[in-house]
Amino acid sequence: MADSVELDAVDLHILRLLQNDARSTYRELAAEVGVAPSTCLDRVSRLRRTGVILGHRLQLNPAKLGRGLEALLLVQVRPHRRELIGPFVERVRALPESRALFHLTGPDDYLVHVAVADPADLQRLVLDAFTSRREVARVETRLIFQQWECGPLLPPVPGAHLSAD
Repeated sequence: MADSVELDAVDLHILRLLQNDARSTYRELAAEVGVAPSTCLDRVSRLRRTGVILGHRLQLNPAKLGRGLEALLLVQVRPHRRELIGPFVERVRALPESRALFHLTGPDDYLVHVAVADPADLQRLVLDAFTSRREVARVETRLIFQQWECGPLLPPVPGAHLSAD
């Protein structure tokens, strides 16, 4: 992995803490990790500069905003050519219902995570924003019953093996 960054135990501890609460102050982080606040600031700045920390984001609850139904749309685009892909991606990203978009290998070209108000709203979205498009050959819809956050995303420990317990 040429793009990976060398991280020590202090860096990893800082990342774990920030993943749990990105609003922590440098003073709080430093006290928890056992370094000076200025050292903590330097380390977080280096983690940002090297691209380990990509930013901070606010996470919203779609149901509280009137979008309690979430779904995954498997989309096939035909022909799968570069001149169609860019505009398709930009249109999907601009939809207020879109939560995430993935370009895939296999029979489906894209996976789109959407949040809508109800089944009728989902039907409207699929018909108006996807299947009405000439380049969209097929859309399969999967409702999301429940979702869990995973993580934290930290580099594997060298020589460690995951157990199947």
